[in-house]
Amino acid sequence: MSRLSEVLDQMTVVLTSLKEVMDAEQQQLSAGYVNGSALQRITEEKSSLLATLDYLEQQRRLQQASANDADADAQRWQTITQKTRHLRDLNQHNGWLLEGQLARNSQALAILKPHQEPGLYGANGQTASAQRSGKKISI
Repeated sequence: MSRLSEVLDQMTVVLTSLKEVMDAEQQQLSAGYVNGSALQRITEEKSSLLATLDYLEQQRRLQQASANDADADAQRWQTITQKTRHLRDLNQHNGWLLEGQLARNSQALAILKPHQEPGLYGANGQTASAQRSGKKISI
């Protein structure tokens, strides 16, 4: 097996792992409640896999010039291309889910903002609780 074939096989493995990570990301974003720490871990894992894929792409380009077994490598490349297209679509879908989560969070904040407690001290320097009651208690 040529070095190019090995690189292409490694790319296929990384793309399969990336699909699993993106599926997990989609599950997190589709859930009613997003676990921030789990989503952070998924994002870090996805970034790591993308960096590995970038490295393998550089290796593929270096090895492509001296390729001997063009037919087998062409089939591998076709598999990689198909997986990449599918992952692009999945990533776009996850982006839409993330935008939906951000919109829901913004709506929730807009609903909660009018009910926000005033600051600890008012403009006159008195505590907010003293301003609300209108009565001052002295001892």
